[in-house]
Amino acid sequence: VQLQASGGGLVQPGGSLSLSCAASGMNFKLNTPMDWYRQAPGKERELVATIRSPDNRQYTDSVKGRFTISRDNIRRRVGLQMNDLTPEDTAVYYCHSAYYGRDFWGQGTQVTVSS
Repeated sequence: VQLQASGGGLVQPGGSLSLSCAASGMNFKLNTPMDWYRQAPGKERELVATIRSPDNRQYTDSVKGRFTISRDNIRRRVGLQMNDLTPEDTAVYYCHSAYYGRDFWGQGTQVTVSS
């Protein structure tokens, strides 16, 4: 299993970014839960959003109403649309999957929110 994250960058407060995670080596159509985590400097890695299906999505409180997680089972991709970004969203963002009892992580993509 390989997860390849992309889409990070530098954005001003109030701006938007879209992250994408390409998955390979796994049966994506099983609706295996896919997650986005983030880790800010000096802080523990935290779960940001999880998707099992379009009708089953969960978010940490701090991003509710601003972030949207999505998945494309045909293209084997998981997306994270991030709107109204704040400096507190600055972190390295990781794509994750717990697939058949094993944890798989993407390489991380840096998101920096700064004026």
